[in-house]
Amino acid sequence: MAQWTSAVGAAQLARQLSSQQDRPAGPGTRRPPAYRALADGIRLLVLEGRVPVAARLPAERELALALSVSRTTVAAAYEALRSEGFLESRRGAGSWTAVPAGNPLPARGLEPLPPEALGSVIDLGCASLPAPEPWLTRAVQGALEELPPYAHTHGDYPAGLPALRSMIAERYSARGIPTMPEQIMVTTGAMGAIDAICHLFAGRGERIAVESPSYANILQLMREAGARLVPVAMAEGLTGWDMDRWRQVLREAAPRLAYVVADFHNPTGALADEDQRRRMVDAARSAGTVLVADETMSELWLDAEVGDGGMPRPVCAFDPAGSTVITVGSASKAFWAGMRIGWVRAAPDVIRSLVAARAYADLGTPVLEQLAVNWLFSTGGWEQAVDLRRAQARENRDALVAAVRRELPDWEFEVPRGGLTLWVRAGGLSGSRLAEVGERVGVRVPSGPRFGVDGAFEGYVRLPFTVGGAVAEEAAVRLASAARLVETGASGGTEAPRTFVA
Repeated sequence: MAQWTSAVGAAQLARQLSSQQDRPAGPGTRRPPAYRALADGIRLLVLEGRVPVAARLPAERELALALSVSRTTVAAAYEALRSEGFLESRRGAGSWTAVPAGNPLPARGLEPLPPEALGSVIDLGCASLPAPEPWLTRAVQGALEELPPYAHTHGDYPAGLPALRSMIAERYSARGIPTMPEQIMVTTGAMGAIDAICHLFAGRGERIAVESPSYANILQLMREAGARLVPVAMAEGLTGWDMDRWRQVLREAAPRLAYVVADFHNPTGALADEDQRRRMVDAARSAGTVLVADETMSELWLDAEVGDGGMPRPVCAFDPAGSTVITVGSASKAFWAGMRIGWVRAAPDVIRSLVAARAYADLGTPVLEQLAVNWLFSTGGWEQAVDLRRAQARENRDALVAAVRRELPDWEFEVPRGGLTLWVRAGGLSGSRLAEVGERVGVRVPSGPRFGVDGAFEGYVRLPFTVGGAVAEEAAVRLASAARLVETGASGGTEAPRTFVA
């Protein structure tokens, strides 16, 4: 019986490997033999979760043709991976990926580190901040006071608590987007919202247009739902969206869905202007594509000129009939990741379809957390908590920017005016190798390819504004240490990370 559970095609693996192998060598870099470079490339893909464990690899001859190398090179690479525990083979069953005994299984998303690892590793993988106290505690206390009447019911609200749906609708109306409660469904976080939308609109094999780069966890969610991702390149820097390219892709590929983060884009931090939003909606309407607008970062403006009337209108403002745009919001980024409350704003018939389909998914969202968010919205606590969150993120951003500029002057980035992430070109180094070596010197950072399709953005890393002060400075020092090891090709042996206490 075969031990593999999925398969990776030769062409797909070649695309994922090419960006690693084709980058120019830095000064002093020792070029490994071709077989070693190939083995290292596959190992990195496995460690990052971009090639799953127990995935069948192409036959030696097939991969050699796709990579334009000799079969001997592929055979030697596979043998090296077998000796290191990253590949298993059996005659008649082929070869499949593995991890050595004692190694944790690689994550395919951007999960936070377990608490026991936080003393020795600085976690720049998860773009989330601690809760803005005392507002979390006050919200939970307020929710407990409101709970008794709900405790006498079945507690099953597939569309969300009526009070919270009404409150969310009122908040959209206050932003100039007339909204009824019937246009709102409360979900378990933004991920739950987008998962429900994908299952309703984009069955297995359907095309979904996505920004390139885009949010890694959403890309993985869509892959696992069986979607065919159609990447649309972002414009350079923080200028955002190339609308001519978007119109062309939507017209030619005719995707069922398009997913965009127009407000402080994850990972680049770009903010779409009103003209880009209008043209995006027009292009989607013309192509018959449903446009999913992710607003989870919309309240995290960090610069005063943006907050003082500088924010463009929501994407859904350019779709008054509600036939094209579905909006997703969440409390998880603006308030706290542990508050797993999200919502969908769409036409009433779409909401009814989403609610009906939910009976076969999670049935509903926890009542107590919905009451807590409703308490925040209705008392003004939300605005005060988000003000606190902005101040913390702004301070962290400025500290991280200063530290990276000092320790890694060759790294390139533009400072976003909001959001939680810095998108960095890593001075010609491989983001995958920086991520691998960073773990061993005590800083966890996600590589650029996690945010792309088929190995794109190998030269980038994403740095979130989750640490500040001395911790941000130490994170930059450790990143610089990792960069030196990658530059010199000495990543096989590194110093152990030292414990750091803020």
